[in-house]
Amino acid sequence: MDYDVIVAGGGPAGSAAAAECARLGLSTLCIEEHGTIGFPVQCAGLLSTAAFAECRVMERSVLNRVSGARVITGAGSILSINAGTTKAVVVDRGTLDRDMAQAAADAGAVFRLKTQVWSLDGNTVRTRGAYGHEEFRSRILIAADGPRSTIARLRGMERAKVMLAGIQADLPGPCDPDVVEIYPDASPEFFGWSIPTGPGRVRVGLCGTRSVPERFSAFLKRFGTTSCHLVTGTLPLGPMPRTFGNGTLYVGDAAGFAKPTSGGGVYTGIRSARHAAAVAAEACSHDTITDPILAGYEQRWKEDFGHELEMGFVLFSLRQKMKPSDTDALIRALDDPSIISTIEKYGDMDRPRKLIKKLLINPAVFRLLQPLFSAGLRSLW
Repeated sequence: MDYDVIVAGGGPAGSAAAAECARLGLSTLCIEEHGTIGFPVQCAGLLSTAAFAECRVMERSVLNRVSGARVITGAGSILSINAGTTKAVVVDRGTLDRDMAQAAADAGAVFRLKTQVWSLDGNTVRTRGAYGHEEFRSRILIAADGPRSTIARLRGMERAKVMLAGIQADLPGPCDPDVVEIYPDASPEFFGWSIPTGPGRVRVGLCGTRSVPERFSAFLKRFGTTSCHLVTGTLPLGPMPRTFGNGTLYVGDAAGFAKPTSGGGVYTGIRSARHAAAVAAEACSHDTITDPILAGYEQRWKEDFGHELEMGFVLFSLRQKMKPSDTDALIRALDDPSIISTIEKYGDMDRPRKLIKKLLINPAVFRLLQPLFSAGLRSLW
């Protein structure tokens, strides 16, 4: 069958792309390799209020609302931030993904579940799965098939700069339902987290580049050992060098759009998906599917959130140079009423660049970081 657009992947980025393409009048097919939308879950499920708004669904998936964060170092230093108003929501990702897919289907997109892309030949997509071997043709292909994108591999595209491994589990146990806890020393390349999913329930996890299972086992002992649900996943950091080509646009985790500061990818994934849909509609309306036309997609996402990802990756790179003692010193330096006020005022999970610049002009913070990261700080500035 022929379609204007084929979307590979039925996660938030894929469903957002399919919904927007369908709304723009493009015949759209969304292919999902799993038999159920939203499963398996490979996300911490913490979304800023802005990110959840981008999903454009009802609040059925919301489990909890969060107003603050607490950073706890291995040495015992604590930085507590609380804005006093909801800054993020904790969602059931399975429900959220299904709601977004339903919205795309309501807009006119066709879904093909339990179907996997295994071969590409020009604009022909060959699949296999529950319906046997099939062929579909499209004018544009949108790759929303995750950090280990099959589409990117088949197209021979260069991938994200860094791949982190992650593990998390849902646990019963006491927690402050208003506060997310961050443990930087639980995984020195990134961090560990504890997210309250509701009264007496917490989601615990970490990401890193090495010894992740061993670190997770040690980290889990803080909270008890009774795991309700254990999942693993991959986190891509650093956008792929080129996010378009050969009639294909790469969105979300497939493009390496996870935020290097927090690991979240829903906000950037959905934003990139809508930019891809707009460029796909423009290309189809002019019947011109060429790289110069598709390059408009890369220009759009770079103008939208490219600088945020760039700064975030610089911060991630600097993080690799920090020893636990450096981290503890930084947390103690930030634990100042004026700095906390700045964080509460300017803190933004999705767009942290403004806050980072505010912090860097604070003499106490700059004096602490400058000896460690003189070249990196110049790059940030």
